[in-house]
Parts: sequence; C-alpha cells; structure tokens
Amino acid sequence: MNIEKAKAFCRSLPGATEDIKWGADLVFSVGDKMFAVTGNCVAAGGISFKVDDDRFLELTDRQGIIPAPYLARARWVKIEDLKAVSDAEAAELLKRSYELVFSKLTKKLQREIGEGQGA
Repeated sequence: MNIEKAKAFCRSLPGATEDIKWGADLVFSVGDKMFAVTGNCVAAGGISFKVDDDRFLELTDRQGIIPAPYLARARWVKIEDLKAVSDAEAAELLKRSYELVFSKLTKKLQREIGEGQGA
C-alpha cells in the first residue's frame, strides 16, 4: 500500500475532513468522527482505521496488521507494514471504515453531507 494514495483516497470521500491531532497525527473524519489516522510525515508509517467486528480478528491475525493502540476496543486496526495490503485492499478497508463511521452520524448530518456533494 502506498500511504500517499491512501491519504488521497481518504480526502476524496464525501464530507471527509482532515486535521492534525495529538501533535503529529493526521486524522481523517466525517461529521467530526474519525475514520482513519496516520502520521503527518512520510517517516511516521502506518495507518489506523475502524473495521467490522467480524473482520477484526481476521485482519489482526495477518502479518503487519495489529490492533490499533488505544482504539482496539472500538475495533480499529493499524497497518504497520504497508506491504501487508495492496492499494486496492487499502481503499476497500478505508471506504468501509468511512461507511461504518458515517452510518453512526445523525440522519440530518448524513443528509447535509450528501447534499454538499450534490447527491
């Protein structure tokens, strides 16, 4: 996985925003709810995101993917070794993380985000 492609993909999702939290973490959010976190610089390495409950164990059993520090109880994983997933799989996983978070937003906020995209 190319981390710059992953960041660009996160930026392309409807209503996605990004900001720096905790000093050096680049956080992607929708409706002020995080769906992905990575380092702000290239050397930081890795990306964390939410996954479906039934995929958590499957993914963390794979080499290079661990339960995300501080967020594992919320079913977040961290890809430490970027070679553990392809760009296509990373895009799928990040899109699903976005969808999981988006589904928890209020219906009103979901509509506002959809309208902002011309949907």
